[in-house]
Amino acid sequence: MRARDHSPWNWLLFAPIVVPLVPALFNADSPRLFGWPRFYWLQLAFILLGVATTTLVYQRTKKRGER
Repeated sequence: MRARDHSPWNWLLFAPIVVPLVPALFNADSPRLFGWPRFYWLQLAFILLGVATTTLVYQRTKKRGER
């Protein structure tokens, strides 16, 4: 049986997919963070964005009473 979760919160899961695809974010070397160019620390920030949005969507869409 297929899951039928049509929560609007699920649309938020597109953010960690679409945001890293914007080339304008990577089009510079500065600012540097702890000596790292923008490209490298943005990759780590995108990982955190993905974890945060996945956690938020999970918390908002989980069924109460289930474990």
